[in-house]
Amino acid sequence: MTDDVLASRSDRRVSESKNSRSRKAPSKKRSVLLFSRDLLIIFVVALLISFLIKTFLIRSFYIPSGSMENTLQIDDRIIVNQLEPELIPITRGDVIVFKDPGGWLLPQADIVQNPIVAGADWLLSVVGLSAPDSNDHLIKRVIGLPGDHVVCCNVLGQMSVNDIPLDESAYVLLPAGETKVSGIDFDVTIPAESLWMMGDNRYNSKDSRFNGETVGKGYVPIENVVGRALVVSWPLAHWAWLDDYPNVFREVEQADKGAE
Repeated sequence: MTDDVLASRSDRRVSESKNSRSRKAPSKKRSVLLFSRDLLIIFVVALLISFLIKTFLIRSFYIPSGSMENTLQIDDRIIVNQLEPELIPITRGDVIVFKDPGGWLLPQADIVQNPIVAGADWLLSVVGLSAPDSNDHLIKRVIGLPGDHVVCCNVLGQMSVNDIPLDESAYVLLPAGETKVSGIDFDVTIPAESLWMMGDNRYNSKDSRFNGETVGKGYVPIENVVGRALVVSWPLAHWAWLDDYPNVFREVEQADKGAE
């Protein structure tokens, strides 16, 4: 076998090796591009789904004050069901997040954040995991529905709805030695499309009782309701489903059905 033949075969092997590497390089590059494309699509779809869930189903809020203690603690994170009241009717006892009807909240100073924190907060808010507008909302418990006659307090210190006294001991926080569920007496009839809202920490809650001089006279328009708080999601030590205590309002509900 001549040197020319050996050289020819060697050249072919080198050439074939180069061709193989040249074919693999574009193939590997194409695989990386396809993977990156699929990853981007998955991210966009996940972001879109999260945005839709946040917009129409649920979202997160944090608790900025102690007005709902001991049901909710300051800085608790809650998950809110936004289907209420659009698809699910509001009931007495529900813990509701609502927009300020006007004059309930004091003016808030703008929160200054560095661009990285602000960007992360915005991204989390898009998917419903952060709530930078929590300070523009309030959270209280529904006591009176449209048309209800709410009065406080009877000789036992109880509040009544439509002449039926309520035992609110399951959730109301009162100062030591205090038996009246409200420090002030009141007698109101709830207007149409409005709610009477009260905090569980009755002696430390600026709720419907204390907003009679505002534009809404202390009543909360149903259109201002963002949704019903379902669960405390953070911190994990506080994790709990939020009860609407149907037994407290059972007799009132039964009287409603009897009047229909």
